[in-house]
Amino acid sequence: MSTFSGISTALSSLQAQRQALEVAGQNIANAGTAGYTRQRADLTAVSASTPAMFSTSTSVGGGVRVTDVQRLSDAFLDAKVRAATTAAGTLSAQATAYSTLETTLGEPAKTALSGQLSALWSAWSDAGNQPDDGAARSVVLEDARTVVGTLQTLYRGVASQWDQTRTSTVSLVDQVNASAASVADLNDRIRAITTSGGSANELQDQRDQLVTQLSSLVGATTQARADGTVDVLVGGGTLVQGAHAAALAVAGATSFAQAAGGSAVTIEWADRPGATVALTGGQVAGQLHVLGPADPSGTGGVLTEAAAQVDAVATALATQVNALHQAAYTTDGQAGGELFHLDPGSASAALGLSVSVTDPTRIALSDDPAKPLDGSVGDAISRLGASAGGPDATWASAVVTIGTRAQAASSRAAVAEAARSTAEQQQVANASVDVDSETVDMLSFQRSYEGAARVLTAIDDMLDTLINKTGSVGR
Repeated sequence: MSTFSGISTALSSLQAQRQALEVAGQNIANAGTAGYTRQRADLTAVSASTPAMFSTSTSVGGGVRVTDVQRLSDAFLDAKVRAATTAAGTLSAQATAYSTLETTLGEPAKTALSGQLSALWSAWSDAGNQPDDGAARSVVLEDARTVVGTLQTLYRGVASQWDQTRTSTVSLVDQVNASAASVADLNDRIRAITTSGGSANELQDQRDQLVTQLSSLVGATTQARADGTVDVLVGGGTLVQGAHAAALAVAGATSFAQAAGGSAVTIEWADRPGATVALTGGQVAGQLHVLGPADPSGTGGVLTEAAAQVDAVATALATQVNALHQAAYTTDGQAGGELFHLDPGSASAALGLSVSVTDPTRIALSDDPAKPLDGSVGDAISRLGASAGGPDATWASAVVTIGTRAQAASSRAAVAEAARSTAEQQQVANASVDVDSETVDMLSFQRSYEGAARVLTAIDDMLDTLINKTGSVGR
């Protein structure tokens, strides 16, 4: 090895160890930064065939150089986190909707619909036992109005939750569009830096966080390209391609009445109205299920199915009570007529339900006009509460169904969240910074730097002897 090639070798080591120290320092500086992926300087020996500075040939290697600053992410773990995040987002949206719906129903409680129906049947029983008691008839009317009011409150509560969920869906889609635009911008910047030979690792960290967020929202997946950019795919379509980002829009039903009538809420491409995006997961997909129209099989939207059950109770109540009351007679021998009225022009049975009778004396309890104080019809109506197809049975079935689905949704969401958390921990364990390990690396790079500096000092002394003292020995 010539003297000047030794300088080149030592210089390459100084440069490489300094860069490696900078990378270790960057890692330690970002040890607590969310989403940061640790980096590593790849050191490669320079072969002897490479001409060294101040030298044309050398018999040993030409030193060392940093070939790349590698970002230590794992594509498999990243994809696993995104898949788990997609599933957790879907199930979390559904579980939250069921939890809110259960709060709206308020069962079981004496003040809930089941308790009020029970009070109504008890009032009919009391009126049947005391047909000459005007107060008992007044209680029947009051309890009937209370049940009607509760049914309407339940229906409006479900409709209000639907409106809030749709508004939330619009907000989430706006968030998707903003994140997609940010990913496209980062793609453009990363490509520019990468093609110029620079390192865009920190920008890739930011992009990965946004992609994971998109996975949680709309089940996004990615395809990497050779130029450092990634394509983001949603529902089989391309949301982001290079520096271009498409946009999504919420379409379909805009009101609960439309959803109850069979119209669905959909996600479309903003630049292609009518082109539906078939989401396979994420919070938005979960909310679309919540917002869906009712289905005869019982697998429709969470809220429209609940509203249909409330309407079924209202219909059963009016139909069954009216059938008995219209065949009964008041104390003055008049036909009872309908007690509950269902407005045929109303889109909802619950909202169109009202109490027709306003005068307690028009409550019919007798099945024989010649026996005005007979209370047999009151007793018959009171037994509707225990009938297999009565309003109580219809409501109990609805509550049990909703409760069972809510519990199942909550369990699935908990399992999915546990899987997401586990996947995230594995990703963090692989990509996070270990300060102790980085400190050891820093000491190693520091010692190597000091050694290279010592080599330069030794060569400097040799050159000083060669240049300044050659021929002066022995004088």
